[in-house]
Amino acid sequence: MCEIWKDIGVFFASTRFFCIFAVLIKIGMKKAFCCTILLAIIMLSACSSQKKMESETKKTDAAPAAKAETKPEKMTEVLIKTTKGNIKIALYNETPQHRDNFIKLVKENYYDGVLFHRIIQGFMIQTGDPDSKNAKPGQRLGAGGPDYRIPAEFVPTLYHRRGAVAAARDNNPAKSSSASQFYIVDGKTYDNAYLDMLQQRTGKTFTPEQREAYTTLGGAPFLDGEYTVFGQVLSGMEVVDKIAAQPKDQFDRPTEDIKIISVTILK
Repeated sequence: MCEIWKDIGVFFASTRFFCIFAVLIKIGMKKAFCCTILLAIIMLSACSSQKKMESETKKTDAAPAAKAETKPEKMTEVLIKTTKGNIKIALYNETPQHRDNFIKLVKENYYDGVLFHRIIQGFMIQTGDPDSKNAKPGQRLGAGGPDYRIPAEFVPTLYHRRGAVAAARDNNPAKSSSASQFYIVDGKTYDNAYLDMLQQRTGKTFTPEQREAYTTLGGAPFLDGEYTVFGQVLSGMEVVDKIAAQPKDQFDRPTEDIKIISVTILK
């Protein structure tokens, strides 16, 4: 209920009320009674208006706040120092199992001293085999690593464009990744005729964005959907090109050892 007595007190205190009271004395009690009724109606009407205004004010105050914008999760950046220079990469959040496993190995200094044991110019450079740390010249490499695999994490928007970082694997039917070995795509450009042929033969579908990347920047489109892409080079592609161009033996191992000195999580 409206606080009538409070309103009446305020009303009595007003100059306007004394004027009305003086008029009531002059017109007599009978008419005064009618005026009193009229006065009460006016007061009740004012009280109702006040309650309506208060209700509208509460509704305005209670308006829901705008939702805060969701900021995209930042990618983990990693610095790979090699005997040929530095390569900075970012790890995709869309492939969390590969990201987390890679970070785990980096924190264990797993990659320190590992060789780039397989290089193919215009294709990729591969590393991550722990057996390569003390390998003899000419020794076949590429079979070493932890005794577990990482389930494949194929994401259509993450493809083998130039600079892609992807997990190596053996021929297991699930296409699960090696826990430690990875490669960086050196790549070369392909025309749309080749992409059309590849699409027809394999059933792969290349988006306009992928076609633009493969025909201008280059990459390895035939690996899409076969190996998990989990990162991308941010800087140091000139180092990747340099490593890929080194002399090598019949097994694609560089004739001069190219080592990873250290791998560090930047942020």
